[in-house]
Amino acid sequence: MKTILAFGDSLTWGFDGPTRTRHPFEKRWPNVLQSELGGGFHVIAEGLNGRTTGYDDHLADCDRNGARILPTLLHSHAPLDLVILFLGTNDLKPFTGAGARGAAMGMGRLVEQVRHHAWSAVDDAREPAIMIIAPPAIQKPDDPDYGDTFADAIEDSKSFARRYEDLALERDCYFFDAGAIAKTDPHDGIHLDAENTAALGRALALVVGDIFKKRTS
Repeated sequence: MKTILAFGDSLTWGFDGPTRTRHPFEKRWPNVLQSELGGGFHVIAEGLNGRTTGYDDHLADCDRNGARILPTLLHSHAPLDLVILFLGTNDLKPFTGAGARGAAMGMGRLVEQVRHHAWSAVDDAREPAIMIIAPPAIQKPDDPDYGDTFADAIEDSKSFARRYEDLALERDCYFFDAGAIAKTDPHDGIHLDAENTAALGRALALVVGDIFKKRTS
């Protein structure tokens, strides 16, 4: 059994922009990934609305700092074979102040946390492979509430793929550009509709399946 941790924000949780509810279980990309990969895999969905790579949101009703919670989750779900890191959009909020460059730096911190985790403290646990996913670029939204929050981040978000791919090459991680498969919902410009999140899961299944074939061959 291969165990995969999908660590992300609302795009992993399955937030539906127009209804502000959650996509059906079978449409969320981690669960589509699980279904496509089959019984030899266990995909753990760890998505939280508003989660950042490593920046605090002091107005939130829970801890959204990814770097603070990731070590606990690594220990909780060990042993792991692959950790998928899919964050960055919330780092572009103006009160976070990180921008896409800061998001890439935060993602680098998460990679180091996985690499230097105390895996030996858990029986049979070894350092897992890491995949970095670049979020799709933000669109100008129809909803003015989201427009006010992310208006200045639209152009910056277009650099996610370049920055994250460079990081993946530098840190010897797998890379996937979500924007090559999925487009954000024009309602809010940041989230994925049900069809796009499901399409992401199907596309990832091909890549992840190939990763494990190569690692075991």
